[in-house]
Amino acid sequence: MRYEKGHKDETRRRIVETAARRFRKDGIAATGIAGLMADAGLTHGGFYAHFPSKEDLVRQAVDVALTSATAEHAAAAAVARAEGGDGLEIIVRRYLSRTHRDHPETGCAIATLAAELARSSAETRGTFAQDADQLIQVIAAEIPAASAEEARASASMVLALMVGALQLARAMPDAAASDAMLQAGRRAALALARQPAS
Repeated sequence: MRYEKGHKDETRRRIVETAARRFRKDGIAATGIAGLMADAGLTHGGFYAHFPSKEDLVRQAVDVALTSATAEHAAAAAVARAEGGDGLEIIVRRYLSRTHRDHPETGCAIATLAAELARSSAETRGTFAQDADQLIQVIAAEIPAASAEEARASASMVLALMVGALQLARAMPDAAASDAMLQAGRRAALALARQPAS
């Protein structure tokens, strides 16, 4: 059977996007190739026509997930600034929101996958680090600081705080405690960003 030009690229894109969602929702280790391919509407046997290994798919899926999330945060901050608002505040509010907490499959791969990625290949960790750095740069651009170095240091602290607060909020057994963790994280992240980095 002959396929139209671009079919293989489209299929590969669909697999990567499906994997990005499944990995964030269920974790990398808990996501099998057969189930992932079924979610993408494909057979298990077709996987290796597109990827040499699951690790290669992990690297590409994490890249897509983080690049997309970073672009969304940058766009939201730009809209807030254009409307006279605070770009940093919108990033923090979006990151530490109920929606982000309740839908890890569409959220930040740092909060959902960092522990698993720490045990992945050097190449995958390198991609993850580059993508995380892009998000740090987006946050740093919203932090008034004496220098770019200080803004970057503050942005790194803000991201670390937000990731931790989101993970804790997701682990809380009751909604009130989880909501309180999100609120505390928002207050702390904004306060941290507005003090000099040390």
